[in-house]
Amino acid sequence: MLQPTSVCLFSLLNVFSSSALSVSLCLFQPFHLFSPLLFHDISVSLSFLDAEVQYMNMTALTTGHLLSSFWVVDRSHFYIGSASMDWRSLATRKELGVLVYNCSCLALDLHRLFSLYWGLEYKDFIPSFWSKRLFALFNKNTPLELTLNSTKAQAFISSSPDAFIPKDRSSDLEAISMVIQEARHFIYISIIDYLPLLSSNAHKYWSRIDGLIREALILRKVRVRLLTSCWEKTHPLTFNFIWSLRSLCMEQANCSLEAKFFNPRVQRDGSLQGINHNRFMVTDRAIYLGNLDWVGNEFNFNAGAGLVISHPEGIEKRKSTVVEQLRAAFDRDWFSRYALQANKITVSCWTATGGLQLT
Repeated sequence: MLQPTSVCLFSLLNVFSSSALSVSLCLFQPFHLFSPLLFHDISVSLSFLDAEVQYMNMTALTTGHLLSSFWVVDRSHFYIGSASMDWRSLATRKELGVLVYNCSCLALDLHRLFSLYWGLEYKDFIPSFWSKRLFALFNKNTPLELTLNSTKAQAFISSSPDAFIPKDRSSDLEAISMVIQEARHFIYISIIDYLPLLSSNAHKYWSRIDGLIREALILRKVRVRLLTSCWEKTHPLTFNFIWSLRSLCMEQANCSLEAKFFNPRVQRDGSLQGINHNRFMVTDRAIYLGNLDWVGNEFNFNAGAGLVISHPEGIEKRKSTVVEQLRAAFDRDWFSRYALQANKITVSCWTATGGLQLT
C-alpha cells in the first residue's frame, strides 16, 4: 500500500519508541559551500537527541556528493528511496521509497554500506583495499532469495561510485543494466533528470544507459515510457536526447517510446510544489530504486545506493508483488494531469529550460 514517505519513516521509528534508541547519522560535509558554524549547529541539534553524527568530505574523496538516502533500524528493517531528510523532501516534493520490515539479511548488507561511509569520516583519501566486514553479502549474480508480501522474490543492494565498491558489491550501473536487459515487455522509468552526458570542460556523450534503452527498443521491441521532471534545473539538452530516442521508433514497427514531463504546481509566491523527485524503474520482471539521477557524472562521482527486487516468471500478475505496486505508482503519475507531453508543458517550465520543446 502506498503511503506518504514521512508517514513511513516515522512509523519505522514508532515501532521501537518504547525502547532506548541508538542513532547514528553519516552526512555530507561540503566544506566549500557551508561554514563550520552551520555544521556545529547541526551537530548540537542532533546531539541533543543523543544521535552520533559523522561527516564525509566527499569533495576530497571523489569531488562529488553524498546522495545516499537510506535508514537501517536494528539491522532488521530498512528504508531506501529518493527522499532526503529535510522538510522539502518530506513536505513539498514527490518522493518514493521502499520500507522493508523483518529482513535482517538485506538490512545487514545495507548496514555494511553505511559502515563503509562511517569509516571514511573526515578522510581525504580512499583506502587501497576494504575490510572483509564491508564486502557485500549479495549481488546481481548471487541475490538474496526471500519472500516479500507472501511472494517469492530476489533482491540485492547496489551502490556508486566505483571507488566506493568493495568486493562482491554490484554497482548501480550494473543493477540498472541488468533490469533493462532482462525486461521483455515494458520498461517504465520515473526520474528527475535524464542526461546521457559527462560534463567536465566539454560535454561528452555517455552511452551506458542510453545505449541499453535503444537496444531494448530496436532489438527486443520492449515498450518504454520515460517520465522526467520539468523545472528550473532541467537541462535544455534533455529534450534533445529524448527526441533522439523517440525518433528511433518513427520508421520502426512494434517500437514504442513515450515521453512525458512532470510539471510541478506553481504557488502564488512563484515557488514550485510537488516536484517529481522520484528515481525508479519498473519492468515486467523487476524494479530498481535508487538515489541518483540518470546523468553520467552522478554515477562517476556521487555516492548513492540502489535496491533491485525481482520476481520469478509466472507471478507478475499478482497485485501484492512489489513490481505491481510500483507499476501502479508509475501509472498514477503517468496519467496524472501534471504529466504532460512536451508540446504541452507550462510556460514556466518552458522558459526555465531555455525555450526548447519537442513537437
